Amino acid sequence: MQPFPGAAVGAIAYGLILLLAAYCAGRGLFGKDWLTAGELEARAGPDWWRAVTALTLHLDQMHLLGNLLFGVLAGIAVGRLFGPGIGWLSILGAGACANYVEMLIAPASHRAIGASTAVFAALGLLAGFAWRQRLPLGERLWYRWAPLIAGICLLTLLGAGDAHVDILGHALGFLFGVSVGWIFAYIGVPAHRDMRRQVLAGAATAGLICAAWLAALGASVG
Repeated sequence: MQPFPGAAVGAIAYGLILLLAAYCAGRGLFGKDWLTAGELEARAGPDWWRAVTALTLHLDQMHLLGNLLFGVLAGIAVGRLFGPGIGWLSILGAGACANYVEMLIAPASHRAIGASTAVFAALGLLAGFAWRQRLPLGERLWYRWAPLIAGICLLTLLGAGDAHVDILGHALGFLFGVSVGWIFAYIGVPAHRDMRRQVLAGAATAGLICAAWLAALGASVG
């Protein structure tokens, strides 16, 4: 399968968005506490935007750099497979859905931020897609399930850690990513190579992030 062009463009946009969010939060632009306004907050009720804004925030430089590195690598792989626009819209969608479910089921005191949920959604997309493609090939059971097993191993190695790691978010991101990747393989999403769709999907990704932050800052009291 011929890889889509422009995967690096999507990865660069991802990096710029995270850096811009870090700058705005660090400066407290518009007199707002960006961290409080955008963090994932369990049982936040109608605050849908937190499912998106939390993906762009980080606690410190190391947290940011780690998600930049792994996000760029995973995002380029997804972009080459599905196209940069559809790929990143899928990553954002799966990550946001994971965050929203986490808001509903996590303990009331739970708070979380970071793009790592989206990074694991990207890994899930790759694993789910490869898993679905191998299922009809009549290979040994191990070979058919190998992509999913490999993804779970990566989730275990990279997604777990100390008490500050959002294990639930990582697991949900991976699960939603696997689901989207499986569906994409089933309906043949990579076969649609119209670049106009990629541009529209990329614009929708940026628009959703902007809309979420506008809602977050609008609801923030300072």
